[in-house]
Amino acid sequence: MANENIVNIIRKGIDIYNRYRGREAHSSLIDVEQDLVKIKFEGHFCRTCGVYDWIEDFRYILEDLGIEADLEEVIEPREDEDWRIGIFRIRGFRITEGVNRYE
Repeated sequence: MANENIVNIIRKGIDIYNRYRGREAHSSLIDVEQDLVKIKFEGHFCRTCGVYDWIEDFRYILEDLGIEADLEEVIEPREDEDWRIGIFRIRGFRITEGVNRYE
């Protein structure tokens, strides 16, 4: 089971991601299990070049919020659909004031 504080920060990161990228991309939490986080990304960004950049952006938001993570894998749909799943591995956690940057 994941640390409740970390899950809350991940949820805050999702809110921030959606606030700033919501016209092209929407993220939602699928699962947090130990040090792995699965996030679903949906939207028009899936039809553009730089798809991985849109997903990687979530990692930078997590860093701003104090969670160090790596993008481990991107799961792509079998058909031509507008979603991807990013799997992130949490490497560390620190208390930060980064959340205020987005207020």
